[in-house]
Amino acid sequence: MIHAAQVAAPATAFDARVWRVLGNPLAPGAPSGALAGHTVAVKDVYAVVGQAIGGGVPAFLAEADVEEESADAVAALTRSGASVVGIAQTDQFAYSIAGINAAYGTPPNVAVPGAIPGGSSSGPASAVAQGQASIGLGTDTAGSIRVPASYQGLWGLRPTHGLVSLRGALPLAPSYDTAGWLARDGETLLAAARASLDPASQREVARDAAVVSGPVFLAADDEVALALGDAIDALSAAEVFTSLEPVNTPAPEDLFRIFRYTQSAEAARSWQDWIGAHPGALAADVAERFAWAAAVTADEEAGALEARAEARNALDLALGDDILLLPSASSVAPALDASPERLQAVREATLGMTAIAGITGRPALSVPLVEPRRGSGGAVPGGPARVRSRTDRDRDRLA
Repeated sequence: MIHAAQVAAPATAFDARVWRVLGNPLAPGAPSGALAGHTVAVKDVYAVVGQAIGGGVPAFLAEADVEEESADAVAALTRSGASVVGIAQTDQFAYSIAGINAAYGTPPNVAVPGAIPGGSSSGPASAVAQGQASIGLGTDTAGSIRVPASYQGLWGLRPTHGLVSLRGALPLAPSYDTAGWLARDGETLLAAARASLDPASQREVARDAAVVSGPVFLAADDEVALALGDAIDALSAAEVFTSLEPVNTPAPEDLFRIFRYTQSAEAARSWQDWIGAHPGALAADVAERFAWAAAVTADEEAGALEARAEARNALDLALGDDILLLPSASSVAPALDASPERLQAVREATLGMTAIAGITGRPALSVPLVEPRRGSGGAVPGGPARVRSRTDRDRDRLA
């Protein structure tokens, strides 16, 4: 059941881990419209009129000019009546899915205290989860809407690539970058999407057939795979879909490799000149990621682009027009004190799943089917609060 949104947010307290700047409001919405009364936390990669863009990097913010107009994605929400309550923090240059920012701190995960929030739309996600905004406007290149939605029990939508204008937003990897929204309920998410999409692109399409991919499930941690399996069993028993069939998709580790090389080459082109002129401006993990990206050769990128075209064809053939049911992230939300090795393993496994939408350009919706687990250091994305034990035979039927 979808509950009505609570659009009257409580007084917003300034937490520098969540917000870069707050207003009352920062950018008012139109006096009437479908989103009247809603408040928006805008990821700090979008232009907001009268403000500068910081990109999660203090040195970049220090040199940034004040914006004369809002980004298209921001303006679409304010035209429909939503007011921008503030600019929310992001992982540096949006090049992470962890939600950790060494300069401003890690936004809290109120759904699972002691766990990371998921990034790079970590600030908007945390603001929405705390009830300080009803809509989070973020971006999703590698999963930065879907992962924080998963970790914090939110609804999150990455629309079809290119369907929402990114004019006025900082780039990372343009062939993957999308706008996206976070909300505490499906009705609010739908309203934000409808307000932001060109009416000509909106149409009702019946999709009542679903598929599952064994390779994707086997790449997830056991806790996630088993939990989502239970949720899919419940959907199947309720006859939500007319059919639910297994499909064979490319191996997630291969998709991760393709995505990593192609995204990294684009990220280097977007930011390497600035990074070279500002040594020491980035956190160590982000700097290391950009250094790896800058080392990708033209031949490596060309080979990855060829492999991407082949993977897209294979995925389109396997999926057709059916709905692919898969985890939004490969694991529960890692603990704040998780080792770098654990965070990297989670990153690689998760990107092998989220890359399906990136490589194909398809939309992806993260739905909180159940409450996040509490007291376990993590949230189960798309799985029940209590996970039943299942035999290997049960899991093998998904392969």
